[in-house]
Amino acid sequence: MNSEQPPAATGRAPGRRERAVDVLVIGAGPAGLALASRLAATGSAGVEVVDREDEPGGVPRHCFHSGFGLRDLGRPMTGPAYALHWADAAVRAGATLRTGVTVTGWSDTAGRATGPLGVDVTSPAGLERITARAVVLATGARERPRSARLVPGTRPAGVFTTGELRRTVRGRHRPVGRRAVVVGAESVSYSAVRTLREAGVEVVAMVTELPYHQADPVTALDARLRRGVPLLVGARVSELLGPGRLSGVALRHRDGRSTTVACDTVVFTGDWIPDHELARRGGVTLDRATRGPAVDGSFRTDRAGVFAVGNVLHAVEPAGTAAREGLLAAGPVLRHLRAGARPAAWVPVETDAPLLWIAPNRIDPADPRVATEGFTLRTESRLGPWSSLVVSRGGRVLHRRRLAWGAVPNRTLRLSAAWTGDVCTGDAWAGSGGEPVRISVER
Repeated sequence: MNSEQPPAATGRAPGRRERAVDVLVIGAGPAGLALASRLAATGSAGVEVVDREDEPGGVPRHCFHSGFGLRDLGRPMTGPAYALHWADAAVRAGATLRTGVTVTGWSDTAGRATGPLGVDVTSPAGLERITARAVVLATGARERPRSARLVPGTRPAGVFTTGELRRTVRGRHRPVGRRAVVVGAESVSYSAVRTLREAGVEVVAMVTELPYHQADPVTALDARLRRGVPLLVGARVSELLGPGRLSGVALRHRDGRSTTVACDTVVFTGDWIPDHELARRGGVTLDRATRGPAVDGSFRTDRAGVFAVGNVLHAVEPAGTAAREGLLAAGPVLRHLRAGARPAAWVPVETDAPLLWIAPNRIDPADPRVATEGFTLRTESRLGPWSSLVVSRGGRVLHRRRLAWGAVPNRTLRLSAAWTGDVCTGDAWAGSGGEPVRISVER
């Protein structure tokens, strides 16, 4: 939905309209829309949100089950209702919302150390160059398809990611298949099971390389969906079978066995990667662990005026978490519009194995506050309830938190930000020089 048409062209570039806004938000998912709604509501800045999809709302608009809105709105909603809520909130607050608009790259002005940022976009209305005092990347994340997972075989019909499955079932109303295998055993995998069942497809197996499922044990929906679905642990899909339509999947088990499961549909779930292409092309430094933009607690990247929020930072968290971050990022964006200051240096925050990554992953020594509700982490192996997260810098322990419930891969770990004020003061600073803050596991 396009809430408003763009202003008339200035005509300075042949065939390309040029105009300016205060804040340009790229991505109309929960994070981008929530940020735009709070930012526009202040009346301090003109806000525009662009998205390449024809409808706003991001992934939730394809998720017809309930459970959205509990974290950030305090009431259960279906995915489409949740997406519509944030789109309406942004428009009511005064933000301009434009869909069907693709950002094709950064303009020459984006290479300057100071001054407005610029992006080139294309839409049915033609080519535009938009300059902004601040750009917020809210481009989200995507699942790796079969090709990126290097699963060999032909290119048979019946191969999906979770997102492709939802769009096929909900948007195009096309038949999917009769017998399906779901690759993955985390919460999004069980969401795929639900979508398949609603489409009349029998789920004959779920496959995970780990020795256990990773669904939330306290989520009643996940528990119900697990009933009646064989879970094959310690196995991976080694080949897709069938020249035209999928006829089965070959599995390689951890003990060396090879088996085949007959099916006409396979859904690859999870294995998320931030949609970071625009950030990378704009010269924004990516964190090597999250593979999303490296940011501090105020969602600032190392490009002056460029912020990043939501699942482009940490694929992948629930929609409510992304929306909450969008709301929290409005303050730092407003401060940038007023003062324009940026940190002279950052202290990196890094993790030791078996932890995979942490977000945010930088701390501003002059302002170590974290605008988020703390830090988000993931682990690559199971951690028992006797384990603790330990925060240290320069050999000094700043914080320790016991994992009372343990942790498993593909589920979120939280770490308080209460210790950030001690990172660059007193003994914690002395002798640490440029050393990063390290988050490790004590067993």
